[in-house]
Amino acid sequence: MVANDKSLQKLNRNLSSYLGKSQLEQINKAYLYAANAHSGQFRSSGDPYVTHPVAVAEILAKFKMDEDCLTAAMLHDVIEDSGIPKSFLKKEFNSNVAELVDGVSKLDKISLNSKQEEQAENFQKMVLAMSQDIRVIVLKLADRLHNMRTLSFLSDERQRRISLETLEIYAPIAHRLGMHQIYRELEDIAFQVINPFRSKVLKNAIDKKTKGRKKILSKIESSIKEKMFENKIPCQVQGRRKHLYGIFKKMKKQSKSLEDVLDVYAFKITIDDTMDCYKVLGILHNSFKPIEGRFKDYIAIPKSNSYQSLHTGIMTFDGLPVEIQIRTHDMDELAEFGVAAHWFYKTGKSDNPAQSRARRWVNTLVEVQKNIEDPQDFIDVVKTGLVPNEIYVFTPNGDIVELPKDSTPIDFAFAVHSDIGLHCKGCRINKNLAPLSVPLESGQTINIITDKYPQANPTWLEFVRTSRARSAIRNSTKNLKASKARKFGKNLLEQSLRPHHIKLRNVPKARMSKLLSAINVKSVRELLEQIGSGQRSSLVVAHQIIQFLDYDQKDLIEFSNIQISGSEGLVLSYAACCKPIPGDNIIAHFSNQKGIVIHTERCKNMTALRKDPAHCAPVQWENEVKGDFSVEIKIISDDRPGLLAEISASISEANSNIVNFRMDPPAGSSIQMFVVIELKDRQHLAKIMRRLRRLKHVISVLRIHNQDQKIESISR
Repeated sequence: MVANDKSLQKLNRNLSSYLGKSQLEQINKAYLYAANAHSGQFRSSGDPYVTHPVAVAEILAKFKMDEDCLTAAMLHDVIEDSGIPKSFLKKEFNSNVAELVDGVSKLDKISLNSKQEEQAENFQKMVLAMSQDIRVIVLKLADRLHNMRTLSFLSDERQRRISLETLEIYAPIAHRLGMHQIYRELEDIAFQVINPFRSKVLKNAIDKKTKGRKKILSKIESSIKEKMFENKIPCQVQGRRKHLYGIFKKMKKQSKSLEDVLDVYAFKITIDDTMDCYKVLGILHNSFKPIEGRFKDYIAIPKSNSYQSLHTGIMTFDGLPVEIQIRTHDMDELAEFGVAAHWFYKTGKSDNPAQSRARRWVNTLVEVQKNIEDPQDFIDVVKTGLVPNEIYVFTPNGDIVELPKDSTPIDFAFAVHSDIGLHCKGCRINKNLAPLSVPLESGQTINIITDKYPQANPTWLEFVRTSRARSAIRNSTKNLKASKARKFGKNLLEQSLRPHHIKLRNVPKARMSKLLSAINVKSVRELLEQIGSGQRSSLVVAHQIIQFLDYDQKDLIEFSNIQISGSEGLVLSYAACCKPIPGDNIIAHFSNQKGIVIHTERCKNMTALRKDPAHCAPVQWENEVKGDFSVEIKIISDDRPGLLAEISASISEANSNIVNFRMDPPAGSSIQMFVVIELKDRQHLAKIMRRLRRLKHVISVLRIHNQDQKIESISR
């Protein structure tokens, strides 16, 4: 394929309408690099591979994207398919182009078939890429659109997999970013692949319906134009059929047949002035019968993707219901192009409304990402944010707050400010007291009642809807040391009393009061808090309770295993000497200085600590342990350049981080490295060690126990 290719010439003609000579030269230079990099490569259709980046650039040209984005479109597969490094692109073009190409290459790994942890990591990469430059996802959507247009050349299995990914990930992203042209086409193509029979039947039925009503639809359009002319309102009127998958979703959601779906047809009226939108609405409602409950004012209250328009439904000739959308030309461009609207004409750092809202959404995801540990939680947050179903409520001052459907007063409080959410103790809805868990409805005025002390409660997580509230509550409850200590202390004490068939709640108050007085503790709450924070041994307290109950003091108190979930980090710690991780056999030691410390059973320090059995207790991990743990491993390998980079990459690819690193001076041709890594459990450690052992020049990988470097080979 050469530079005078017809598709390239067509692209240059389109670009010359808004780009200068030097900008076109950069894009054509990128084309030549792409043609060379993809030389000998072909698409499944049999076309030279370089036709794909040209087609992607053509899609972006319709959005009038800038020269760097179009240059990146030409080069977007060269890192992944041709091995051209990012540094080369930066040198030959510029850093913007290099970052865009690199960002799109990373997004190629997003897949529904990947494991939960990998999928979460890929979603995190997507969020990070979008936070750095929103053009990355615009470029990726154009890439996906062309791939969907040429899907028929792939196997049925690949077509279905790619279409499912498109419906689950890319179409919702396009919708969330307000790019409705791309969103509609992605959905319709994917629908035809996933449900070929249903889509064909539906399309034929709609075609038949439309064909029989062409005259009426033309009459409606003429009538609207005539009414606008009479009222001296310049406008454009465009009739269209709603996109196929949108109609199918509405039929499915509302359990309706095609005959019962009212808004298969829509007319769009575009005008110059916002105030004229409302005049047009009044004219139409005077000329046709409005359909009750169909009016929506998205101009006063835009959608989450900044879509603005007036919507109404009217009964027209022969009782045919149609939807009418009324908006300005600027609103229309924003509705079709979303974040890409007006991109080339941006001045300074000002964003269009869609870009501003998209940026806020992405920044919220970045903030949430920092506070969410569970990969599935993060995936759910992203997917929930992609298809928001909004409500609009008001502050007492009249400000509008946009929230997902079924949000609660607590979600509202956190949306206003995180401090208001954390100190929320009650609310008034339309001036009436209401529960904090009640779902809100559009149009309500919410007044939050706050307390000077934090009120955040873990039970709120059972009913809040927004990721902002959820992450803030989780983050706050991590700091509730006293309540966690009491809960853990109660668990410890009840475990100590259980072998003697004593339940804490059955201990007579008089006897408990005597005990508290004797040990100089004010209340049971304080006692449990002291046990949970390691200031008192549950074994000792259990023994004292038995004394005050006049039990035989010679009875031995057996200690059944206490469950460690990993979430008690504020009331216990893990020994630095042996670094226990889930899967290890462990033991707890209690001391006034350090509280509760968890050791491995084989820890050398436990030899001395076991001499005081009253302060030791066997414990075990729960089935699902939360949190990150660290271990030190010893790596012996051949001394060669680039080895550290390979080891670091291997650890990172296993979803682990390096916390600390040191290296002994080379001994002959080999070297010893000591690496502290973060991980989830013993199985995770085994996975990391297996990956490291597969590296060509690695001789051995061993886990270190204690400062004397006692080692363990993990093979499972």
